[in-house]
Amino acid sequence: MLEQWSMLGLLAGFALAALLVLFSGLRITALADVLADRTGLGEAISGAVLLGAATSFSGTIVSITAALDGHASLAYSNSIGGIAAQTAFLAIADLTYRKANLEHAAAEIANIFQAVVLIVLLTLPLLAISLKEFTLLAVHPVSLLIPVVYVSALFATRALKETPMWKPVSTRQTREDTPEREDPATRRKSNLRLFASFAMLMILMGLGGWVISKTAAEIAARLALSESLVGALATAVVTSLPELVTTIAAVRRGALQLAVGGIIGGNIFDTLFLTAADVSYREGSLYHATGMADHFWTVTALLMTGVLLGGLILRQRTGPGRIGVESLALLVIYAGAILLQVTNSSG
Repeated sequence: MLEQWSMLGLLAGFALAALLVLFSGLRITALADVLADRTGLGEAISGAVLLGAATSFSGTIVSITAALDGHASLAYSNSIGGIAAQTAFLAIADLTYRKANLEHAAAEIANIFQAVVLIVLLTLPLLAISLKEFTLLAVHPVSLLIPVVYVSALFATRALKETPMWKPVSTRQTREDTPEREDPATRRKSNLRLFASFAMLMILMGLGGWVISKTAAEIAARLALSESLVGALATAVVTSLPELVTTIAAVRRGALQLAVGGIIGGNIFDTLFLTAADVSYREGSLYHATGMADHFWTVTALLMTGVLLGGLILRQRTGPGRIGVESLALLVIYAGAILLQVTNSSG
């Protein structure tokens, strides 16, 4: 059906779907913060599980839809490109928090552990492509391992919160994770009703992701653009915009652990895109159907996560422009990666 649409219609559909994803992502942040307090999960874990999964849902639909349509590169680069974009968004959020370096003020051991888990998960696709192609019912074993690592990490993170073996040093700039007073309208709503609203917003984001995937694939075909370029720099960035909006919103609410945890947790959840996409891609291993341009973004995401992890451990109070040096490095790395990708594609 999309073949009959004009280019203007495709771009309009893409833009409207992006707005739907943005609107849903903005509304879902406040719900995640309230549920974090009510359930006792805490902002870091709530950010990693609730907010991370919710804001990544539209991206999941993009990767699954692209894989079902046989667009392996688009499915893969959408997942990994989103991780790189979202990590850069954390640096942008740091620019909006003027009191101190965000990574210093949002000190939380759960976020450090989640960053380590993300590095592990990002190495698994590289391990898959370095070996000879092997699949079980057209699914690579690494795709089965990724959700196992993800679920195990969730249990480990919860145990880390309940019985921490390490604690960050508290300073004057550190913002503690303390429950906030709910507004009267929210206080009257039950947890079940809040979760129902949360689920409805996720469905809207998923619908937006489906439209984005369909229109992006058609636009890429008409403009003769590489799927890797479109996936990493178009669909990934657009479906990651909720993370930018929700992270800045969380920072403005003072929910700093939720902001950092939402980005890292969303990045971890994004690795599940690979499992979903590999299962949906019926022509063999998703990893072996991709190219060097896709794997370039895997290495970029690894590098950016390593820099972020260093910043979370070092906890620099202030840096250039009152942001951390790691935030500045993240922006430079991401901008450089985009420049290299565009240059190589045009060449």
